Amino acid sequence: MKAEANFFPRWSCFHYFKMASLRNARKTQQVHRERHQPLERQHLGALEKKKDYKKRAKDQNEKRKALAVLRKRALNKNPDEFQYHMINSELKDGIHFEKVGDEELAVGDVVQDLTYITHRRSVERKKIEKLKAQLHILDVEDDNPKNTHILFVDSEKEAKKADPSKILDTHPSLLARRFNRLRSNQLAELANNIKDPSLFKKMSYAKSKAYKKLAQRMERENKLRIMQEKLEVRKKLMNNKGKDGMKPKLVKAGTSTSAPVYEWPQRRKT
Repeated sequence: MKAEANFFPRWSCFHYFKMASLRNARKTQQVHRERHQPLERQHLGALEKKKDYKKRAKDQNEKRKALAVLRKRALNKNPDEFQYHMINSELKDGIHFEKVGDEELAVGDVVQDLTYITHRRSVERKKIEKLKAQLHILDVEDDNPKNTHILFVDSEKEAKKADPSKILDTHPSLLARRFNRLRSNQLAELANNIKDPSLFKKMSYAKSKAYKKLAQRMERENKLRIMQEKLEVRKKLMNNKGKDGMKPKLVKAGTSTSAPVYEWPQRRKT
């Protein structure tokens, strides 16, 4: 007697595997949603999620380990221990400073610092030139302008009724501007048809902000210039050591805004 075999059509197996793969793909694409803060606890702020807890726990554990290491070092410290760094450094207003004299610095260190300062100053100068080219050195408008514009009319009666915006043929919000004051027909011909006068104030604010940035870069470049001059003087002093025993004479001491001035002795060339 022959055993009966159950045969299934090929398309039914394919359909089963296809449905299973779609079901598994749907499981992997599900987003795990965490509950939000209940209404009665919203005054306490946002509810902490697991990723926030992991960051906070990791930071807390690192700090706990660091404190344990410092506590162990303090317990194992020798009270009679001495290092020269204890007298070669100090704290001023809670900031650590190294006591470094001119005699401890090598000429190579000063040259290296001078090269870096010169490079940074050249970078700042290029950025300043770029900003100046963009802004064209236009005056920034102020709320209280220093100069005034006098308008002349034929009689006192016309002076009382005169409207500066009509005489200058511009918008009233542009009267305080000292540059690029557009006329009414120019405003009408603008492609974007600006109708909001407050937009001009925003544009003026952006321009004044750019000028503040330019002033900050110019101030930084001036500080780098002073540092460069001081390093150049120090380099010359260090190179002059040990030459004929003749020391330069200090003419003017250095300040925060200028480098020291020395008078160098004249040497006869042989």
